[in-house]
Amino acid sequence: MPDQEVEWNTALVPIKDWLSKQPHLPNDVEDVLLRRFYTSCGQSMERVKRTIDLFFTMRSTAPELFLQRDPWSSEIRRAFEVTDMLPLPNKTKENYKIFIYRLNNPDYDLFNFIDAVKTFFMLADTRLTEEDDIPSGEIPIFDSANITLKFIGKINLSVLRKYMLYTQEAIPIRLKQVHVINTPAYIGKLFALCKPFLKTEVAKLIKFHEPNSDTLYQDVPQDLLPTEYGGKAGSIDQIKRYWIKRVEAKRDWFLANDKNWALDEGLRPNDSHNENQVKDLPGSFRSLAFD
Repeated sequence: MPDQEVEWNTALVPIKDWLSKQPHLPNDVEDVLLRRFYTSCGQSMERVKRTIDLFFTMRSTAPELFLQRDPWSSEIRRAFEVTDMLPLPNKTKENYKIFIYRLNNPDYDLFNFIDAVKTFFMLADTRLTEEDDIPSGEIPIFDSANITLKFIGKINLSVLRKYMLYTQEAIPIRLKQVHVINTPAYIGKLFALCKPFLKTEVAKLIKFHEPNSDTLYQDVPQDLLPTEYGGKAGSIDQIKRYWIKRVEAKRDWFLANDKNWALDEGLRPNDSHNENQVKDLPGSFRSLAFD
């Protein structure tokens, strides 16, 4: 067995042992996901425990986002049709994974905010549980070209809060940069919705780029982007079809996940991290890795 594999197995032993003693948490968690917790938490067991607990606790408090996730349902298919959620194939020289998220249809009647967030998390779960090549960091790029002030009316603030909290506190990634491109003049009004839910460290990572500017390429090599953005990563349609197939191929997992990853709050030990209850979340329980 390769040395790296032996090292991973050794590192996961205490995590699995701890999980086996947490009756309220699921025990059948993929090794690759546990590896992500281990690396994103700086190999700190205390942070790993807190983050795993929060990961499953938050999911249990947001059934509208994490239950009944059928990739073949009309809601999920529609979400994939009107949005482009693209993990790009190649990473930066720093081993950072790049994503592009955008609304590709300006007809807001076709867009459902809750369905879009649910689909986004399905795509994330596919990566988190299947990709062995764990990046050193993540760089999301949000294209706001089709976003107008009317979009505010489509946002569910309760779901937005859960989305922001989950992606900043519970999901095992290392945010390195956040870019918003094609920003309109009224971006401040849209950003004001998110600002109350943003950690100070995350807010500092966000950069805004005006339409027809090339400032993004100072941080993200253009060659790594889709052809529609002047890059060499392939077309948006090609990348999108690949990921839709990946999610659909995982359909049985998603349908079983309602039960397999269920959290039973009634079985939570008294000495467990009770502060991880979402209703008691005043702030952060771990420091994400920021550079």
